[in-house]
Amino acid sequence: MARRYDAEFRERAVRLLADSRANYMSETKALQSVSKSLGVAAESLRRWQERSDATNAADPGESEELGKPRRENAELRRANEISGSASAFFVGTGSTRHDAD
Repeated sequence: MARRYDAEFRERAVRLLADSRANYMSETKALQSVSKSLGVAAESLRRWQERSDATNAADPGESEELGKPRRENAELRRANEISGSASAFFVGTGSTRHDAD
């Protein structure tokens, strides 16, 4: 039996997909990962995304207005992850810099 998801869940899923695209090498990988984490079929999420894109195409000003901050947000999240990983690496190696007096 097919499971029904409410509009709010579908919208959040599509936003999550859009925000996480920068973290993956391909659209397909992002789609598979996000759908798996949400427990939905990848094909369902793809269709929700297509519907959302079609709706946003009807009002291009709004999608452009929201697209830039979302892309910037995704970039900043990725940079933050990289920074955190680098910090963890250096803490784990015990590398410290001591200046001689």
